[in-house]
Amino acid sequence: MTHPSTVPSLVYSDERGTICDFPPLSMAGMAHGSYSRPELEDLIALPEGSELFTLPDRLPVGIDPATGDPLLLEEHPDYPGKKIQAVAAFMSPAHTSILTAAYQSRENAVLLPLFAYTAVGWHDGRFWVAGFRSDADQRQEHQHFRQPVINRQTEKLLKRYRNNRLIQHLGKCCLTYHCPAARNYFLGRHEAPLPTSPVCNARCLGCISLQPSGCCQSTQERISFVPSAQEIAEVALTHFRRAEQPIASFGQGCEGEPLMQAELLEQAIRMIRSEAIPGTINLNSNASKPEAIDRLAHSGLDSLRVSMNSAQQKYYNRYYRPHGYDFSAVKESIRVMKAAGKFVSLNYFILPGFTDSIDETNSFLDLLTQTRPDYIQLRNLNIDPEWYLRSLDFPAEQPTHTIRGWLETVKREAPFLRFGYFNPFLG
Repeated sequence: MTHPSTVPSLVYSDERGTICDFPPLSMAGMAHGSYSRPELEDLIALPEGSELFTLPDRLPVGIDPATGDPLLLEEHPDYPGKKIQAVAAFMSPAHTSILTAAYQSRENAVLLPLFAYTAVGWHDGRFWVAGFRSDADQRQEHQHFRQPVINRQTEKLLKRYRNNRLIQHLGKCCLTYHCPAARNYFLGRHEAPLPTSPVCNARCLGCISLQPSGCCQSTQERISFVPSAQEIAEVALTHFRRAEQPIASFGQGCEGEPLMQAELLEQAIRMIRSEAIPGTINLNSNASKPEAIDRLAHSGLDSLRVSMNSAQQKYYNRYYRPHGYDFSAVKESIRVMKAAGKFVSLNYFILPGFTDSIDETNSFLDLLTQTRPDYIQLRNLNIDPEWYLRSLDFPAEQPTHTIRGWLETVKREAPFLRFGYFNPFLG
Protein backbone atom coordinates (compact mmCIF):
# COMPACT_ATOMS: atom_id res chain seq x y z
CA MET A 1 0.00 0.00 0.00
CA THR A 2 1.60 3.28 -1.16
CA HIS A 3 -0.84 5.70 0.44
CA PRO A 4 -3.63 5.29 3.03
CA SER A 5 -7.22 4.86 1.87
CA THR A 6 -8.31 7.83 3.98
CA VAL A 7 -6.65 10.56 6.01
CA PRO A 8 -5.29 9.00 9.24
CA SER A 9 -6.59 10.01 12.64
CA LEU A 10 -4.92 12.36 15.09
CA VAL A 11 -2.41 10.86 17.52
CA TYR A 12 -1.42 12.24 20.92
CA SER A 13 0.61 11.18 23.94
CA ASP A 14 -0.55 10.85 27.52
CA GLU A 15 1.53 11.90 30.55
CA ARG A 16 3.39 8.58 30.59
CA GLY A 17 4.40 8.83 26.92
CA THR A 18 1.85 6.30 25.66
CA ILE A 19 0.77 7.21 22.13
CA CYS A 20 -2.96 6.98 21.41
CA ASP A 21 -5.13 7.79 18.43
CA PHE A 22 -8.25 9.95 18.43
CA PRO A 23 -10.51 8.92 15.50
CA PRO A 24 -12.97 11.83 15.81
CA LEU A 25 -10.25 14.11 14.43
CA SER A 26 -8.09 13.62 11.34
CA MET A 27 -4.36 14.25 11.57
CA ALA A 28 -3.18 17.71 10.65
CA GLY A 29 0.12 19.04 9.37
CA MET A 30 1.68 22.43 9.92
CA ALA A 31 3.74 24.83 7.83
CA HIS A 32 4.85 28.08 9.47
CA GLY A 33 1.95 27.95 11.93
CA SER A 34 -0.69 27.23 9.29
CA TYR A 35 -2.65 23.99 9.78
CA SER A 36 -3.90 21.77 6.98
CA ARG A 37 -5.18 18.28 6.29
CA PRO A 38 -2.56 16.28 4.32
CA GLU A 39 -3.41 15.06 0.84
CA LEU A 40 -3.46 11.27 0.52
CA GLU A 41 -0.62 11.41 -2.04
CA ASP A 42 1.53 13.18 0.56
CA LEU A 43 1.25 10.34 3.10
CA ILE A 44 3.46 7.25 3.33
CA ALA A 45 3.75 4.50 5.92
CA LEU A 46 6.19 5.41 8.69
CA PRO A 47 9.56 4.21 7.32
CA GLU A 48 11.39 1.49 9.20
CA GLY A 49 14.03 2.95 11.50
CA SER A 50 12.03 6.12 12.16
CA GLU A 51 11.26 7.33 15.68
CA LEU A 52 8.23 8.90 17.33
CA PHE A 53 8.70 11.85 19.68
CA THR A 54 6.36 13.39 22.21
CA LEU A 55 6.48 17.18 22.16
CA PRO A 56 6.54 18.68 25.66
CA ASP A 57 4.45 21.80 26.34
CA ARG A 58 2.70 21.37 22.99
CA LEU A 59 -0.96 20.44 22.49
CA PRO A 60 -2.01 18.38 19.44
CA VAL A 61 -4.03 19.93 16.64
CA GLY A 62 -6.28 17.85 14.38
CA ILE A 63 -8.78 18.46 11.61
CA ASP A 64 -12.57 18.22 11.92
CA PRO A 65 -13.45 15.72 9.15
CA ALA A 66 -16.82 17.35 8.54
CA THR A 67 -15.73 20.99 8.22
CA GLY A 68 -12.01 20.77 7.49
CA ASP A 69 -11.32 23.21 10.32
CA PRO A 70 -8.35 22.76 12.66
CA LEU A 71 -9.29 21.87 16.24
CA LEU A 72 -7.17 21.84 19.39
CA LEU A 73 -7.24 18.78 21.65
CA GLU A 74 -6.62 20.30 25.09
CA GLU A 75 -6.96 17.32 27.44
CA HIS A 76 -7.10 13.56 27.49
CA PRO A 77 -10.38 12.53 25.80
CA ASP A 78 -10.87 9.54 28.12
CA TYR A 79 -9.61 11.15 31.33
CA PRO A 80 -10.69 14.81 31.45
CA GLY A 81 -8.15 17.00 33.24
CA LYS A 82 -5.20 14.74 32.36
CA LYS A 83 -2.46 16.42 30.35
CA ILE A 84 -1.57 15.33 26.85
CA GLN A 85 1.17 16.19 24.36
CA ALA A 86 1.52 16.39 20.59
CA VAL A 87 3.44 13.69 18.74
CA ALA A 88 5.87 13.94 15.80
CA ALA A 89 7.87 11.53 13.67
CA PHE A 90 11.61 11.71 13.06
CA MET A 91 11.85 9.92 9.73
CA SER A 92 14.73 7.64 8.89
CA PRO A 93 17.37 8.85 6.37
CA ALA A 94 16.47 9.26 2.67
CA HIS A 95 13.00 10.65 3.51
CA THR A 96 11.90 14.29 3.30
CA SER A 97 9.08 16.03 5.18
CA ILE A 98 6.08 17.60 3.46
CA LEU A 99 4.39 18.89 6.62
CA THR A 100 5.60 19.51 10.17
CA ALA A 101 3.68 18.05 13.13
CA ALA A 102 0.66 20.19 14.02
CA TYR A 103 0.58 21.58 17.54
CA GLN A 104 -0.02 24.67 19.63
CA SER A 105 2.73 25.59 22.08
CA ARG A 106 1.95 26.53 25.65
CA GLU A 107 3.39 29.76 27.02
CA ASN A 108 7.15 29.46 27.74
CA ALA A 109 7.33 26.03 26.08
CA VAL A 110 10.69 24.31 26.37
CA LEU A 111 12.95 24.35 23.32
CA LEU A 112 12.75 21.18 21.24
CA PRO A 113 15.96 19.18 20.63
CA LEU A 114 17.72 19.26 17.26
CA PHE A 115 15.57 16.84 15.30
CA ALA A 116 13.04 17.17 12.47
CA TYR A 117 9.38 16.95 13.44
CA THR A 118 7.15 15.45 10.74
CA ALA A 119 3.35 15.20 10.91
CA VAL A 120 2.17 11.69 11.84
CA GLY A 121 -1.23 9.95 12.15
CA TRP A 122 -2.76 6.47 12.62
CA HIS A 123 -4.83 4.40 10.19
CA ASP A 124 -5.41 0.73 9.46
CA GLY A 125 -3.07 -0.52 12.17
CA ARG A 126 -0.05 1.60 11.30
CA PHE A 127 1.44 5.08 11.51
CA TRP A 128 1.54 7.34 8.46
CA VAL A 129 3.70 10.42 7.90
CA ALA A 130 3.54 13.45 5.62
CA GLY A 131 6.69 12.89 3.58
CA PHE A 132 8.27 11.09 0.64
CA ARG A 133 11.29 8.96 -0.16
CA SER A 134 13.92 11.28 -1.62
CA ASP A 135 16.70 8.77 -2.38
CA ALA A 136 16.54 5.08 -3.33
CA ASP A 137 20.06 4.50 -1.91
CA GLN A 138 19.84 2.17 1.09
CA ARG A 139 23.24 2.94 2.62
CA GLN A 140 21.72 3.97 5.96
CA GLU A 141 18.72 1.62 6.10
CA HIS A 142 17.93 0.42 9.59
CA GLN A 143 17.77 -3.25 8.63
CA HIS A 144 21.31 -3.20 7.22
CA PHE A 145 22.89 -2.41 10.60
CA ARG A 146 23.35 -5.48 12.82
CA GLN A 147 24.87 -4.39 16.11
CA PRO A 148 26.84 -7.61 16.86
CA VAL A 149 28.52 -7.35 13.44
CA ILE A 150 29.20 -3.64 13.94
CA ASN A 151 30.73 -4.29 17.37
CA ARG A 152 32.97 -7.04 16.03
CA GLN A 153 34.18 -5.11 12.99
CA THR A 154 34.74 -1.93 14.98
CA GLU A 155 36.77 -3.64 17.68
CA LYS A 156 38.85 -5.35 15.00
CA LEU A 157 39.84 -2.08 13.29
CA LEU A 158 40.35 -0.22 16.57
CA LYS A 159 42.90 -2.84 17.61
CA ARG A 160 44.62 -2.86 14.22
CA TYR A 161 44.92 0.95 14.13
CA ARG A 162 45.34 1.67 17.82
CA ASN A 163 47.79 4.53 17.07
CA ASN A 164 45.48 6.31 14.63
CA ARG A 165 43.60 8.91 16.67
CA LEU A 166 41.05 9.53 13.93
CA ILE A 167 40.05 5.89 13.72
CA GLN A 168 39.76 5.80 17.51
CA HIS A 169 37.52 8.89 17.38
CA LEU A 170 35.33 7.25 14.73
CA GLY A 171 35.05 4.21 16.98
CA LYS A 172 33.34 6.39 19.59
CA CYS A 173 31.09 7.91 16.93
CA CYS A 174 30.12 4.40 15.87
CA LEU A 175 29.61 2.73 19.23
CA THR A 176 28.40 5.67 21.36
CA TYR A 177 26.47 7.89 18.95
CA HIS A 178 25.59 5.19 16.40
CA CYS A 179 26.63 7.50 13.57
CA PRO A 180 25.56 5.79 10.31
CA ALA A 181 28.63 7.04 8.42
CA ALA A 182 31.00 5.76 11.12
CA ARG A 183 29.14 2.46 11.21
CA ASN A 184 29.50 2.09 7.45
CA TYR A 185 33.21 2.86 7.67
CA PHE A 186 33.80 0.01 10.11
CA LEU A 187 31.59 -2.26 8.00
CA GLY A 188 33.70 -1.40 4.95
CA ARG A 189 30.98 0.02 2.72
CA HIS A 190 29.50 3.20 1.23
CA GLU A 191 30.69 6.55 2.64
CA ALA A 192 33.40 7.00 5.28
CA PRO A 193 33.66 10.11 7.47
CA LEU A 194 36.85 12.20 7.72
CA PRO A 195 36.34 14.74 10.55
CA THR A 196 39.29 17.12 10.92
CA SER A 197 38.33 20.47 12.41
CA PRO A 198 37.56 21.33 16.05
CA VAL A 199 36.83 24.95 15.07
CA CYS A 200 34.34 26.73 12.84
CA ASN A 201 33.82 30.15 11.25
CA ALA A 202 30.03 30.02 11.69
CA ARG A 203 27.76 29.72 14.73
CA CYS A 204 24.79 27.88 13.24
CA LEU A 205 21.54 27.92 15.18
CA GLY A 206 21.18 24.19 14.52
CA CYS A 207 24.78 23.09 15.05
CA ILE A 208 24.64 19.49 16.26
CA SER A 209 28.11 19.42 17.80
CA LEU A 210 28.36 22.73 19.69
CA GLN A 211 25.63 24.75 21.38
CA PRO A 212 25.88 27.54 23.97
CA SER A 213 24.88 26.81 27.55
CA GLY A 214 21.14 27.15 28.13
CA CYS A 215 20.27 26.46 24.51
CA CYS A 216 19.16 23.19 22.91
CA GLN A 217 21.60 20.40 23.65
CA SER A 218 24.02 19.29 20.93
CA THR A 219 23.42 15.73 19.82
CA GLN A 220 27.05 14.63 19.66
CA GLU A 221 30.52 15.58 20.80
CA ARG A 222 32.81 17.58 18.52
CA ILE A 223 36.26 16.26 17.65
CA SER A 224 38.83 17.76 20.05
CA PHE A 225 42.04 17.40 18.01
CA VAL A 226 43.36 17.97 14.50
CA PRO A 227 44.42 14.67 12.94
CA SER A 228 47.58 14.39 10.86
CA ALA A 229 47.49 14.00 7.08
CA GLN A 230 48.79 10.47 7.56
CA GLU A 231 45.92 9.60 9.91
CA ILE A 232 43.38 11.01 7.47
CA ALA A 233 44.90 9.18 4.49
CA GLU A 234 44.95 5.93 6.45
CA VAL A 235 41.21 6.17 7.10
CA ALA A 236 40.41 6.97 3.46
CA LEU A 237 42.72 4.38 1.92
CA THR A 238 41.54 1.66 4.29
CA HIS A 239 38.02 2.43 3.13
CA PHE A 240 38.87 2.64 -0.58
CA ARG A 241 40.52 -0.80 -0.45
CA ARG A 242 37.55 -2.46 1.27
CA ALA A 243 34.38 -0.85 -0.09
CA GLU A 244 32.57 -0.99 -3.41
CA GLN A 245 31.98 2.45 -4.91
CA PRO A 246 33.68 4.09 -1.90
CA ILE A 247 33.30 7.69 -0.81
CA ALA A 248 35.34 9.50 1.84
CA SER A 249 33.94 12.79 3.11
CA PHE A 250 35.41 15.67 5.03
CA GLY A 251 32.89 17.72 7.00
CA GLN A 252 30.93 15.70 9.53
CA GLY A 253 28.43 16.39 12.29
CA CYS A 254 31.16 15.83 14.87
CA GLU A 255 33.35 18.73 13.72
CA GLY A 256 33.41 22.39 12.83
CA GLU A 257 34.23 23.68 9.34
CA PRO A 258 36.86 21.58 7.52
CA LEU A 259 38.04 24.55 5.43
CA MET A 260 39.57 25.89 8.65
CA GLN A 261 42.13 23.10 8.06
CA ALA A 262 42.45 23.66 4.32
CA GLU A 263 46.22 23.13 4.11
CA LEU A 264 45.90 19.85 6.01
CA LEU A 265 43.08 18.70 3.71
CA GLU A 266 45.15 19.53 0.63
CA GLN A 267 48.09 17.53 2.00
CA ALA A 268 45.87 14.58 2.90
CA ILE A 269 44.13 14.55 -0.49
CA ARG A 270 47.45 14.51 -2.33
CA MET A 271 48.60 11.67 -0.10
CA ILE A 272 45.43 9.68 -0.85
CA ARG A 273 45.67 10.32 -4.58
CA SER A 274 49.33 9.25 -4.68
CA GLU A 275 48.14 5.66 -4.09
CA ALA A 276 46.00 5.73 -7.26
CA ILE A 277 43.19 3.75 -5.61
CA PRO A 278 39.72 4.57 -7.04
CA GLY A 279 37.34 6.38 -4.71
CA THR A 280 35.38 9.63 -4.46
CA ILE A 281 36.78 12.33 -2.16
CA ASN A 282 34.03 14.69 -1.05
CA LEU A 283 33.93 17.83 1.08
CA ASN A 284 30.83 18.78 3.10
CA SER A 285 31.31 22.46 3.80
CA ASN A 286 29.87 25.93 4.30
CA ALA A 287 31.98 26.87 1.24
CA SER A 288 33.28 30.01 2.93
CA LYS A 289 36.76 30.04 1.36
CA PRO A 290 36.78 30.03 -2.48
CA GLU A 291 40.59 30.15 -2.71
CA ALA A 292 40.87 27.05 -0.56
CA ILE A 293 38.20 25.28 -2.62
CA ASP A 294 40.22 26.03 -5.77
CA ARG A 295 43.38 24.49 -4.27
CA LEU A 296 41.52 21.42 -3.06
CA ALA A 297 39.85 20.90 -6.44
CA HIS A 298 43.22 20.92 -8.15
CA SER A 299 44.77 18.57 -5.60
CA GLY A 300 42.20 15.83 -6.21
CA LEU A 301 38.91 16.73 -4.50
CA ASP A 302 36.04 15.26 -6.55
CA SER A 303 32.91 16.81 -5.08
CA LEU A 304 31.73 19.65 -2.88
CA ARG A 305 28.52 19.60 -0.86
CA VAL A 306 27.48 23.10 0.16
CA SER A 307 25.07 23.29 3.10
CA MET A 308 22.54 26.12 3.25
CA ASN A 309 19.25 26.89 4.90
CA SER A 310 18.28 29.69 2.54
CA ALA A 311 19.18 31.28 -0.76
CA GLN A 312 18.37 34.69 0.74
CA GLN A 313 21.39 36.31 2.34
CA LYS A 314 19.49 37.81 5.29
CA TYR A 315 18.08 34.44 6.34
CA TYR A 316 21.34 32.66 5.61
CA ASN A 317 23.15 35.09 7.90
CA ARG A 318 20.60 34.77 10.70
CA TYR A 319 20.97 31.00 10.73
CA TYR A 320 24.71 30.56 10.05
CA ARG A 321 25.89 33.73 11.78
CA PRO A 322 29.09 33.64 9.70
CA HIS A 323 32.39 35.05 10.91
CA GLY A 324 34.82 36.41 8.32
CA TYR A 325 32.82 35.52 5.20
CA ASP A 326 29.48 36.25 3.55
CA PHE A 327 27.04 34.62 1.16
CA SER A 328 28.90 35.90 -1.90
CA ALA A 329 31.86 33.71 -0.90
CA VAL A 330 29.57 30.68 -0.82
CA LYS A 331 28.38 31.36 -4.35
CA GLU A 332 31.93 31.98 -5.55
CA SER A 333 33.07 28.64 -4.11
CA ILE A 334 30.39 26.88 -6.15
CA ARG A 335 31.53 28.66 -9.30
CA VAL A 336 35.19 27.82 -8.59
CA MET A 337 34.42 24.13 -8.10
CA LYS A 338 32.34 24.00 -11.27
CA ALA A 339 35.05 25.84 -13.23
CA ALA A 340 37.47 23.09 -12.19
CA GLY A 341 35.11 20.55 -13.77
CA LYS A 342 34.09 19.07 -10.44
CA PHE A 343 30.75 17.97 -8.95
CA VAL A 344 28.70 20.28 -6.69
CA SER A 345 25.76 19.39 -4.45
CA LEU A 346 23.61 21.77 -2.45
CA ASN A 347 22.67 20.33 0.92
CA TYR A 348 19.44 22.31 1.14
CA PHE A 349 17.66 22.23 4.50
CA ILE A 350 13.94 21.63 4.05
CA LEU A 351 11.35 23.17 6.38
CA PRO A 352 7.70 23.30 5.21
CA GLY A 353 6.40 26.86 5.17
CA PHE A 354 9.86 28.38 4.71
CA THR A 355 11.62 26.45 1.96
CA ASP A 356 8.52 26.48 -0.24
CA SER A 357 7.64 30.14 0.35
CA ILE A 358 7.39 32.17 -2.85
CA ASP A 359 10.27 34.55 -2.11
CA GLU A 360 12.59 31.76 -1.00
CA THR A 361 11.74 29.69 -4.07
CA ASN A 362 12.46 32.60 -6.40
CA SER A 363 15.79 33.28 -4.68
CA PHE A 364 16.70 29.60 -4.84
CA LEU A 365 15.93 29.48 -8.56
CA ASP A 366 18.10 32.57 -9.09
CA LEU A 367 20.94 30.85 -7.23
CA LEU A 368 20.59 27.75 -9.40
CA THR A 369 20.71 29.85 -12.56
CA GLN A 370 23.80 31.74 -11.38
CA THR A 371 25.82 28.75 -10.15
CA ARG A 372 24.37 25.64 -11.89
CA PRO A 373 25.12 22.97 -9.29
CA ASP A 374 24.70 19.33 -10.25
CA TYR A 375 22.66 17.89 -7.41
CA ILE A 376 20.27 18.88 -4.62
CA GLN A 377 20.25 16.92 -1.37
CA LEU A 378 16.83 17.24 0.25
CA ARG A 379 17.65 17.26 3.96
CA ASN A 380 15.12 17.98 6.70
CA LEU A 381 16.11 20.88 8.94
CA ASN A 382 16.70 19.51 12.43
CA ILE A 383 15.51 22.30 14.70
CA ASP A 384 12.55 23.55 16.72
CA PRO A 385 10.44 25.04 13.87
CA GLU A 386 8.98 27.94 15.87
CA TRP A 387 12.33 28.91 17.38
CA TYR A 388 13.93 28.80 13.93
CA LEU A 389 11.34 31.06 12.32
CA ARG A 390 11.45 33.49 15.26
CA SER A 391 15.24 33.61 15.08
CA LEU A 392 15.11 34.38 11.37
CA ASP A 393 12.38 37.01 11.92
CA PHE A 394 10.49 35.34 9.08
CA PRO A 395 7.22 37.19 8.35
CA ALA A 396 3.91 35.49 9.09
CA GLU A 397 1.40 34.33 6.49
CA GLN A 398 3.83 33.87 3.63
CA PRO A 399 2.31 32.36 0.46
CA THR A 400 3.84 28.99 -0.46
CA HIS A 401 3.97 26.43 -3.25
CA THR A 402 3.70 23.53 -0.73
CA ILE A 403 6.73 21.25 -0.61
CA ARG A 404 5.47 19.04 -3.42
CA GLY A 405 4.66 22.10 -5.54
CA TRP A 406 8.07 23.57 -4.73
CA LEU A 407 9.84 20.41 -5.89
CA GLU A 408 7.83 20.31 -9.12
CA THR A 409 8.66 23.98 -9.75
CA VAL A 410 12.39 23.52 -9.20
CA LYS A 411 12.49 20.43 -11.43
CA ARG A 412 10.67 22.30 -14.17
CA GLU A 413 12.79 25.46 -13.97
CA ALA A 414 16.15 23.68 -13.47
CA PRO A 415 15.99 20.47 -15.54
CA PHE A 416 19.76 20.02 -15.34
CA LEU A 417 19.53 19.07 -11.65
CA ARG A 418 19.53 15.67 -10.02
CA PHE A 419 17.89 15.15 -6.62
CA GLY A 420 18.63 12.83 -3.72
CA TYR A 421 19.68 12.65 -0.09
CA PHE A 422 23.23 11.21 0.03
CA ASN A 423 26.57 12.18 -1.49
CA PRO A 424 26.85 10.15 -4.70
CA PHE A 425 29.79 7.99 -5.74
CA LEU A 426 31.35 9.48 -8.87
CA GLY A 427 32.57 6.49 -10.84
